[in-house]
Parts: sequence; C-alpha cells; structure tokens
Amino acid sequence: MAVAADLRPDQTHGLVCAHHHLYSALARGMPAPPRTPGSFVDILELVWWRLDRALDLDTVEWSAKLGALEALERGTTCIIDHHESPWAIEGSLEVIAAGCAEIGVRVNTCFGVTDRHPDGTDPARFNPARFDPDGPMTEGARRGLAENRRHLESGASGMVGVHAAFTCTDETLTAATELAAEFDVGVHVHVAEGEADRGAAARLAPLADDKWLIIHGVHLSDDHGLAGTLIHNPRSNMNNAVGYARPARFANATGLGTDGIGADMLDEFRVAYVRMREDDVTAGPDAAWDMLEVNRDLFPESRNDVVTWNYDDMDPWRLAFTTGVSPRHITVDGETVMEDGRLTRVDATEIRAKAAEAALRLFKKLENLS
Repeated sequence: MAVAADLRPDQTHGLVCAHHHLYSALARGMPAPPRTPGSFVDILELVWWRLDRALDLDTVEWSAKLGALEALERGTTCIIDHHESPWAIEGSLEVIAAGCAEIGVRVNTCFGVTDRHPDGTDPARFNPARFDPDGPMTEGARRGLAENRRHLESGASGMVGVHAAFTCTDETLTAATELAAEFDVGVHVHVAEGEADRGAAARLAPLADDKWLIIHGVHLSDDHGLAGTLIHNPRSNMNNAVGYARPARFANATGLGTDGIGADMLDEFRVAYVRMREDDVTAGPDAAWDMLEVNRDLFPESRNDVVTWNYDDMDPWRLAFTTGVSPRHITVDGETVMEDGRLTRVDATEIRAKAAEAALRLFKKLENLS
C-alpha cells in the first residue's frame, strides 16, 4: 500500500484495530486460574469467562480508558470493540464509548450476547457438548440484545455483538441478525476460533451479510459460504494454540485485529507477516499491510486522522523488519491529541495509576469467584 497522496513519507492515516476486547486491558497480572488450562475451551472457562463475570461498570470504565490510551500511544485512533460483562450489562457500552471519547479515540462497540447464563445470573459451568442450540433464548441473551439496542438507538457507533455460535441458540442468532438489520449494521461474532465452534459456518451462513465481521475463522473450510469481512488475529491464535487461519485462502476481504492483546497495529502487522511467511516462503509483507487498509474501510473516519511517526519511510517492506517505530504527532479530525510523543487530552500517568487501582479491585473479585 503506497503512502496516500496527502501524506508525507513519515505519515499515515490513523490506524484501526478491527477486533479488540477493551475489557481485557486490566487483565495483566490477574490471579492465576484455578488449574492450568489444557484446551481452548479451558482457556475460555478458566480465564476469560471468569474475568468477564468479575467486571462491573467501574472496571469496565477503567479498562476502556487504559485500552484507548495504549491504542492512541501506538497510533491507533479507531477501535472496533467487542464487549462482554454478564453481571454488568446495562449501560456498559455507554461507559466504554465515554471512556474512549475522553482519551480522544473513536470506538465502535457492541455487547457479545450469549446463552451461557440461563437466567442472566447463574454462574453454572457451561458445557459445549451438552448445549442445545434448539433451546430457547436465555434471559442473559435478551439483556445483551437490549444493551445493543440501547446503544444503537442512542446514535452511537456500534454493531450487534455475538459471542460465538457454539454458545448461542438459533433463536438468539436470529434475533441478533434481525436487530442488526433493523439498524443497518453488521453482526460482530467470533467464528470457528477453536474446534468447539467448527460447525459455526453451517448455522451462520444463512444469516450473514456483507456487513458482518467474521472473527478468527481458524477452523473454517476454504469455501465456508459466509458473507462478511474476516478479521485475522494471528498473535491471539498462537497464544491460544488454536492453529493458523491461513487467511489468504479465503475470498473474503480480510482485516486485522488483536483480540484484546493491545492495539499496536504495526506490531500486529509484523506478526501477521511472519506467520504468513512461515506458512508460505513466497509471501511478502504487502498482503499483511493490505489488512490495515481493509481496517480503514471498516472505519473510514480514520482517514480524517494523521499520524506522524519517528521513522522516515512508512513502507511495509521497511516496517516489517523495523521495530521501535512510534508516533510523534497525532491529529484526530483536525484536533491535536499527541504532540512530541505526549498525549494532550489526558494525563497518561494519572490514567494508568487509576486503572491500576481498578485492576486490584478486579483481582480481588476474581479471587472470590467460584
């Protein structure tokens, strides 16, 4: 991707993270799981599904502020976020949007609905093997859909979130699809990330349209039949040992996300490139760089933002082999939000200190979870 005509060689438009979980920003340093996870479903159950149950609106707020701060410090001005906090559903998306706005970062967020919590409060262990997709929608899913509706009715930027097909009934998937169509937005859903969700395409293909975000796709077949943009998350897929999506095999446009591991999109670009190169020695960095352009198509407001970097030539063939590239100056829609490497809207040290205090409160709640 060539530098845009309106930019200098040391500039880009604002970067976009096409799949984030801002609520994970406080997770670093969290208490160890009760036992070592031995599979992807174990990782969900013992780490992430415990974390999201421990969140309240206060920790959601500081997660959003810290995650947005760290994104902006890496030149990412726009985030497409997927949120889950089953014991703090109502108002959570407004809290995230406000937190990001305070930092100066645009966010498109949604609530990931799921039928893991039958009555909306029951923390009973979810068993994918015993889950009945033909069952009725649960109260927890209804509340999640209502939060998505509330957010979209406010006029805020968003989608309709779905956790994953393997944790949702067909009734819930249909309702999410209908809600998205009502507001002319897409569904933001994890698809075939692990073996447990291998059958997702067959259930989702009749529902999906071009506005959908198909997250991961590791275990999709080449001809999966899903409309929408696929979002590749290479670092997360390696971390969870779920396999390599090999995104080049798909006809879908492919963007790039982090799945909650920060929002340093230049770093994620390098990971995407080397993972692609490991699979195909003829691959060059242009294909991974093109994913960042797909991200901009998903969040076109990013083209109103300009990032000036501490590197003279923002060319993918150079950046693939150059670490330590950082923004020095950022404007978001004409407003300077970083000058000489320092954020102008907020005190970054204060945000980090308050987020650290919130993290300690979150960890204490985690320690008391069953």
